Amino acid sequence: MKDTRTLETKPNLLNAAVIVASLGYFVDIYDLLLFSIVRVPSLKSLGLDEAAVTEQGIFLLNVQMTGLLVGGIFWGILGDKKGRLSVLFGSIFLYSIANIANGFVQSVESYATWRFIAGIGLAGELGAGITLVAEIMPKETRGYATTMVAAVGISGAVVAFFIAKFFDWRTSFFIGGGLGLSLLLLRVGVAESGMFGRAKEKDARRGDFVALFTNRARLVKYLRCILIGVPLWFVVGILITLSPEFGKALGVQGPVNAGAAVACCYAGIVLGDIASGTLSQYLRSRIRVVYVYLFLSILTIATYFLVRDVSLQTFYVICFALGLSVGYWVIFMTIATEQFGTNIRATVTTTVPNFVRGAVVPLTALFLWLRGVFNGSVIPAGILVGVFSLVIAFLALRGMQETFAKDLNYTEEL
Repeated sequence: MKDTRTLETKPNLLNAAVIVASLGYFVDIYDLLLFSIVRVPSLKSLGLDEAAVTEQGIFLLNVQMTGLLVGGIFWGILGDKKGRLSVLFGSIFLYSIANIANGFVQSVESYATWRFIAGIGLAGELGAGITLVAEIMPKETRGYATTMVAAVGISGAVVAFFIAKFFDWRTSFFIGGGLGLSLLLLRVGVAESGMFGRAKEKDARRGDFVALFTNRARLVKYLRCILIGVPLWFVVGILITLSPEFGKALGVQGPVNAGAAVACCYAGIVLGDIASGTLSQYLRSRIRVVYVYLFLSILTIATYFLVRDVSLQTFYVICFALGLSVGYWVIFMTIATEQFGTNIRATVTTTVPNFVRGAVVPLTALFLWLRGVFNGSVIPAGILVGVFSLVIAFLALRGMQETFAKDLNYTEEL
């Protein structure tokens, strides 16, 4: 008998869409975190001194994150208007070309230009991939599929560390770009979401980003989705990216390598994402799992600041624990996807993580201002920014709608 089931009812975790979304996110994370890993050697090779490496490194990180903000809006709207696949592969192409170009830069100005363009490209893949996977999987088991995407994808940071360890920073960018372009060969066999097709047939208003701000209830829900993810990028964007500076201030016995810190942190995030996704399926709840991880984050962030004069190995273990405690990215993304209707789902799912990533810009600005207030001390500045990040996450989580096993086959009235 012919199988007449739609794509949405097939629980195959190894279908083409899940595989491509997973590998696309793998390259996405590789490229996104590669700058944090090669920040010091790349800027020193351009002739910057130690003080300038910190200042210009933060500048370049902010430029990249600004690109993510711009790209998140662009790709999100496009994903709801033209389809999930156009964004999935278009964003992969753009960030691959930009990262190859990054390998040729000779100045901070050109570095900034291509990190901005790379940021725009990096903004699209994850949101499109998660939206597509969530819409083609059965509602009871889609959490397993999004967990697979996150676990495979986030391991890209670990691979980036080892690539950067054995190759110079320019070659590392070339490899990232090449990996992305090779993914485009997998376009054949990936089908568009049936839910998107039906929303298109209904001629519903699609990809209306402004509509997220014209209705109070919708805006509050959207802001909640963003704010619960801020602690994760406080950890990655400040504590881990600036780990050499923090390590020196904390008296770590030996120079901290930012690449090693990133690799340890993301190894923890991989395990944390697998655990949080699995726990969510077991508890049949997304919200309770986020509460668990936020409380774990308090413990690990406190440990990071309170433990002094530790060995380099112990510090890297703490970085791993930090990653483990903020390993709720997959749940955070799934929550955002499940909160809104098909006609603005890609817009939300693509902009939310990029606004969280972009939150690094005001967080680093606040950090730098507080560092000045405390006469150059990074410890109290980092503590206060961390407290701020956690407080707004807890406040946002209160009252958030539980979305486990929610039927996603509907459109929003805009």
